[in-house]
Amino acid sequence: MSFVSVLKEFKEFAMRGSVVDLAVGIIIGAAFSQIADSLVTDILTPPIGLMLGGVDFSSLALTIKEGGNAEPSVSIRYGVFLNHVINFLIISWAVFILVKGMNSWRRREKENRKTIKCPECQMEIPGNAKKCGHCWSEFKKAAF
Repeated sequence: MSFVSVLKEFKEFAMRGSVVDLAVGIIIGAAFSQIADSLVTDILTPPIGLMLGGVDFSSLALTIKEGGNAEPSVSIRYGVFLNHVINFLIISWAVFILVKGMNSWRRREKENRKTIKCPECQMEIPGNAKKCGHCWSEFKKAAF
């Protein structure tokens, strides 16, 4: 297998619609993640911290070992973790609402695509048809 054939095969793979759609989704997801992170860090946590007595979540930490001359301190930064948890909840809620809306839309589309059998030729036709596209017989919905 030559390098040129491998390169051609990779190009075909990369240019498939599903791969390109996935790449676009990842890029949009990363941008949305930055927006959600800013919403949590810059808008939600400051008022919550103020209500809790002026606490800045990002500075909340449990120091395990104090730092020395050349050693940094060792601490568990649970405030940053709380910011990430809130960020995750916002993003997961947005994805849930998006998927719920898409499922509802697909359900309506599927209901609109119901088919019936033509009483003359027995071919499947759209449920809201007034004339069969196969045998051209006209009929009323009451006939079904």
